[in-house]
Amino acid sequence: MRRTLSILGSSGSIGQQTLKVAQACGHAVAAITVNRSVELAEAQARQFRPRLAVAVDENAAAELRVRLADTDTRVLSGPEGLLEAAGLPEADTVVTAIVGVAGLRPTLAAIDAGKRIALANKETLVCAGELVMARAEEKGAEIVPVDSEHSAIFQCLQGCKNRGEVRRLILTASGGPFFGRSREELAQVTRAQALRHPNWAMGAKITIDSATLMNKGLELIEAMRLYSMPPEKIQIVVHRESIVHSLVEFEDGAILAQLGSADMCLPIQYALTWPERTPGPAKPLDLLSCPPLTFQRPDPETFRCLGLALECAQRGGTSTAVLSGANEAAVELFLQEKITFLDIPRLVEGALGRVSALDRPGLDEILSADRAAREAVYDSVR
Repeated sequence: MRRTLSILGSSGSIGQQTLKVAQACGHAVAAITVNRSVELAEAQARQFRPRLAVAVDENAAAELRVRLADTDTRVLSGPEGLLEAAGLPEADTVVTAIVGVAGLRPTLAAIDAGKRIALANKETLVCAGELVMARAEEKGAEIVPVDSEHSAIFQCLQGCKNRGEVRRLILTASGGPFFGRSREELAQVTRAQALRHPNWAMGAKITIDSATLMNKGLELIEAMRLYSMPPEKIQIVVHRESIVHSLVEFEDGAILAQLGSADMCLPIQYALTWPERTPGPAKPLDLLSCPPLTFQRPDPETFRCLGLALECAQRGGTSTAVLSGANEAAVELFLQEKITFLDIPRLVEGALGRVSALDRPGLDEILSADRAAREAVYDSVR
């Protein structure tokens, strides 16, 4: 099946790989959005000829408008441009690849427009998962996950007619570049070391989240919302080889797993073509060249970000929005080399202590909790 895509975040790792899949599989591109990447946006627009290109930054949009003046692509800017791209009538599928809580409102706009959501934005479900899933059910919008772990679970559940048959979901974690190290060793970690993931090529923010194991904690919260599972029915195991992308255990003891190479093109493509499968650009897995597959327990004490995420999964309410916002701010400061690696969990924990959690929040309360968490982090380092 051929899709017409609106790609929110086309300049990032997922966005660029989505365009690779679109080119290989013959999907049309109706809209692209970037923040400030003018040259890349121009190149993408000239190759894929979307009806709409958005640069969130006003100055970048002005420059992009001049660069694309000889084309039929309309250029918009700001959050309003993102919302228009999310609801564009010509697109039937919206790939939400914007990093952070900035992806929440556009995702809701796409849901309201009845689009298929190829969801690659963790923070949307971490901060507002119950609200988002309820809105999707109300509007009849499909949400198909793009994260390799959630795509694996989604695929393993395709033959399951009764979710009551599921005993647990098993999320695999690579462990990042520092698994097995002590807190003393983590205190010496540099930005450059944290950005060297052993298996995956990803954007800076998610790579740091993988190094702290926050990424896996966020994915557990996502899984709770996507699959209506309590946290006690979701297990995390460290699988250093990144070949088994996640598993589902059923009540009879059977376990289904999805295996593949460390290539995001496969989960991206499946989110676009589900329930069909078609040839695509993903690198096939060669079982005869695979290393032995190993599984270990994570260490939420040494990797405190994971422990904090597990606590927020139990607590619920706006605590998950505080967790997400504080983590975004702390990772930003780490990437700017203003704080140390171990300052990330310290600042997140501090924000969780300072910002009160509310039960059953609405959208405004969720966004307010996110802002308060960021301010708590920034205030701590001023």
